[in-house]
Amino acid sequence: MTKTSQEIKFIEGGVCAPRGFRANGIHCGIRKNKSKRDLALIFSETLCNAAAVYTRNIVFGAPITVTKDSLSNGKAKAVVCNSGIANTCNPDGLEKALAMRAITANGLGIAPEDIIIASTGVIGLPLNLEPVENGMKTLVEGLSEGGSDFAAQAIMTTDTRKKEYAVEFTLDGKTCSIGAIAKGSGMICPDMATMLCFMTTDADITLPALQSALTAAVKVSFNMLSIDGDTSTNDMASIMANGLAGNNPVEAGSNDFEVFKNALTALCIKVAREMARDGEGATKLLECIVEGAADDESAGIMAKSVIKSSLVKTAVFGEDANWGRIICAMGYSGVKFDVDKVSISFESEGGKVAVCENGKALNFSEEKAAKVLAKDEIVIRAALNEAKGRAVAFGCDLTYDYVKINGDYRT
Repeated sequence: MTKTSQEIKFIEGGVCAPRGFRANGIHCGIRKNKSKRDLALIFSETLCNAAAVYTRNIVFGAPITVTKDSLSNGKAKAVVCNSGIANTCNPDGLEKALAMRAITANGLGIAPEDIIIASTGVIGLPLNLEPVENGMKTLVEGLSEGGSDFAAQAIMTTDTRKKEYAVEFTLDGKTCSIGAIAKGSGMICPDMATMLCFMTTDADITLPALQSALTAAVKVSFNMLSIDGDTSTNDMASIMANGLAGNNPVEAGSNDFEVFKNALTALCIKVAREMARDGEGATKLLECIVEGAADDESAGIMAKSVIKSSLVKTAVFGEDANWGRIICAMGYSGVKFDVDKVSISFESEGGKVAVCENGKALNFSEEKAAKVLAKDEIVIRAALNEAKGRAVAFGCDLTYDYVKINGDYRT
């Protein structure tokens, strides 16, 4: 377990780490591969304040429409999610999403409006609800405090590893935790980079504060993530807060709000990094740090421009310190800066190599650069040396396997 300066500790348990939450995931038959779980459920024993953020793609799945309806009052008790079929751009999509919510509500004995619903997988294929209906009893009966692992597995598509994390921290003298399960490996680009993240917390926090904290955390985590430049139709990040930790309710703007927001941000950044590490076909986790910009927003735009560049990503895959592609991506980002002040370097466990200073090439060792770029976590650091704006974007290299995975994904 690791700590940060804010006394945020990473712990085990995922979405079941917070008090009062149970989860499960099963193979119900939506996916043909019986070894893959395809239906996940998270349940709180008490009604929660609930918040979410969604994809900005104007084409979005029916589950998002239904979830927005569920969360219109800011309350929820459960999350249900299937993998394999996205339930997007189908003539009966809304009908199926509402029916899936109703099936889940009947199985749990709660109101349909208290359920967050999500789907992930292939766009344009019809969702067969018979497996969901037949599997719901088994899914509900299997809910447990150790079920986060199964739930995390059930929402995976092309992911090669499950993404399940939790943090622990203190509010008002009470130990609180936030847990998460997520999926994301491809079709991921800033603006709610297909990713899904479901979070739970036992902290007592008001709905406005919860929404504010989630929006702030997503801004520097999921919205700074790009695998391939494609913004999905089904992206969603949600959080349910049941208040069972017993702390005084956290209000926006308070010191406790900052503690909660920092813990949530740390968790979201961890998830975003692991999504980048698990990018389709990826061999390297890539971070771009832009510092010395006019402001944080400008730094973020530039960092995302670099991390999205196919030429930068392929250079990292080839372990080629072709820094010209980086400064080129900075130049077309739309941010104004003085190129004659720019410095660029590559960093990893293999060391650090400076390749550009004051906008001009440095005489660096290609052999040393190759050693730096041979590692599986690479940092591109670009210093504008103008002000104090700073941002970090997360991504991965672009490999032959990405094309293989996506060339026949549907068939």
